[in-house]
Amino acid sequence: MKDEERRAAGARTPPGIPVEAVATYPLPGMAIPDAFAFSPDDRLVTFLASADGGLTRQLYALDPATGERRVLVAPPGGGTTEANLSLEEALRRERQRQRALGVTDYTWAAHGARLLIPLGGEVYVQDGSDAPLRTIVAGAEGPALDARFSPDGEWVAFVRDAEVYVVPAAGGEPRQVTSGARGTGRTHGLAEYVAQEEMGRSRGYWWSPDSKLLAFAEVDETAIPVYRIVHQGRDATGAGAQEDHHYPFAGGPNARVRLGVVAATGGEPLWLDLSLDGEAEDPYLARVDWLPDGALAAQVENRAQTALELLRFDPHTGARTRLLREENETWINLHDAFTPLTRLPGREGGGFLWASERTGFRHLYLYDARGELLRQLTAGEWLVDGLAGVDEDRGYVYFTGTRDGPTERQLYAAPLAGGAPRRITREPGWHAVTLDHGRRRFVDTHQALDRPPAVTLRSLEDGATLRTIHDEPDPRVAALGLEPPEPVTLRNRAGVELHALVYRPPAEYGPGPYPTIVSVYGGPHAQMVTNGWGPTVAMRAQHLRRQGFLVFTLDNRGSARRGLAFEGAIKGDLGRREVEDQVDGVRWLVDRGLADPARVGIYGWSYGGYLAASCLARAADTFRAAVAGAPVTHWDGYDTHYTERYMGLPRENARGYEESSVMHHVAHLRGELLLVHGLIDENVHFRHTARLINALIRARKPYELLLFPDERHMPRGLADRIFMEERIGAFFRRALLGE
Repeated sequence: MKDEERRAAGARTPPGIPVEAVATYPLPGMAIPDAFAFSPDDRLVTFLASADGGLTRQLYALDPATGERRVLVAPPGGGTTEANLSLEEALRRERQRQRALGVTDYTWAAHGARLLIPLGGEVYVQDGSDAPLRTIVAGAEGPALDARFSPDGEWVAFVRDAEVYVVPAAGGEPRQVTSGARGTGRTHGLAEYVAQEEMGRSRGYWWSPDSKLLAFAEVDETAIPVYRIVHQGRDATGAGAQEDHHYPFAGGPNARVRLGVVAATGGEPLWLDLSLDGEAEDPYLARVDWLPDGALAAQVENRAQTALELLRFDPHTGARTRLLREENETWINLHDAFTPLTRLPGREGGGFLWASERTGFRHLYLYDARGELLRQLTAGEWLVDGLAGVDEDRGYVYFTGTRDGPTERQLYAAPLAGGAPRRITREPGWHAVTLDHGRRRFVDTHQALDRPPAVTLRSLEDGATLRTIHDEPDPRVAALGLEPPEPVTLRNRAGVELHALVYRPPAEYGPGPYPTIVSVYGGPHAQMVTNGWGPTVAMRAQHLRRQGFLVFTLDNRGSARRGLAFEGAIKGDLGRREVEDQVDGVRWLVDRGLADPARVGIYGWSYGGYLAASCLARAADTFRAAVAGAPVTHWDGYDTHYTERYMGLPRENARGYEESSVMHHVAHLRGELLLVHGLIDENVHFRHTARLINALIRARKPYELLLFPDERHMPRGLADRIFMEERIGAFFRRALLGE
């Protein structure tokens, strides 16, 4: 039925979703506070929020005792915009997938009431909530990156022009601490590309507990060939019209990373031995932590990512000991669970907490200070997402995990002395938590498919609500008539249970079967199907369902939070199992009369773009149309740490690389394909789409191309996003509805 026919028949048409609502951030219900922290005395809860529900943020403070809420820091001069960021800042924001502007980061000193606010390449300090904001590092000599307090709060370190500097927090002249990197193709104090993009390590220097030493990474990228990105959409020429990146392609050279220790006053560094026995390749520096006794701990991973060692160093002599070694023939998933402890239940001396997937699911383990395993703290066919905190006085570790189901995230407490975990959060759904220093309360951001995020202060003892921080309805949710998708489970051809979401069209479109569009990501370390608000504000899916499409999202094998066997099913052969599961999902819909098998499309971005194109080429009998956004089309063109974890080295798995490429299957492609890419994407280079286009031309396969000259991996410009959504919608209406 066309819209005019339904109206003539007197049918009730639900409110439409304009394309502007699909493209505008924050999404409905998502204009919420975040970046929660407690003041050192736990009297205040601080957070970042927007005064008008937009993207520009201010720093707020809430007094839980009185309910008083006020602005602590507003961005001077209105703050930054995407247009006035330096290239270094823009790239760091891209690594962190950050859209917010204004105040986007802040830190409390460990003691007192001093705040650190990096903003627009400059560094500000505020001494108490009523004191004025002071500039301690101006940006005239270049942007100050990754500014952080020393543990005593008296100093601030930052990186400028490839070197580490230290400045008094009270104000004064910055002092350069490291030297020798500037102008050499090396950097001191910054994380290399794969550390930021793939390893979850954004830092490149670390203060010692006594504020007297700095550990820092020296990154040497000179062995990595330069990959040039030209800003084709700019009017100007010259230096600003191009970027040169040392991009480590799979199988090629990596950055060489050294770990040094230097006095905060400067001087010659002590370089530490990060080598791994029997490994010819330089290892990855995965994590660095200082221990309470002043020793330094480093996690070092082999290039194959099948072994990881936790090493302890004397920062004065460089002497090292190995605390533990993890090995896994699938791969090692890095984590942030390593937590030093000053004392252990019933024992003298300290130890540490560790997380391991040695059982197939990530669980917590307790070790003594020498690296001897004392006990496993959690167990079962579920996993720990991450540590929320430790209460050494009462003997508990707090963590989030999937004990109540793989689409849930709940907060639990487990005794360090051993015993069953206790669930603290009460409501079904997705919980993100921040604990106070005294381990008495926590901030809980809770959401579910039928519940936009709400923020409360809760008791850590029983999860009882102490105060509501944010629970304001977003009028856009009601105005747009947003309804949550229906969660379903099904079994694939191998008998493995998969989780999915179904977005049915409005009742006016009848009972089905419907033209169907699959929304896919499907890659490792990601999960699309959760009991959270995110799927409900998947605005493209909501937009398309109102036009009569059934939209379907399924987490195939390889997706996150289901255990290592589920995730590792794709090892060495990307694209095969994922496409099989997406096909099985469509067949499940067809068998229930929901999907019209002659009218099935698919869309995705990044890994999802790779799978969208792969589904069209590898399963042409199932899929008739695909939108592939920023797709990886051949894995030899992606970075080392990500690609080699799943595919190994190209020289050792040449057949796997070839058969996992989209180009290998182009001859079988029969449907309609729309390729979308930003021309300055420094993550998935436009080269991926260009190589696929060459293969399509050779195979005489038609395609459509949508380019954004000034966009990187994530389209940010509102006009670009609106135009993109208009073209994607029109493509599917033409390809699947014949309009």
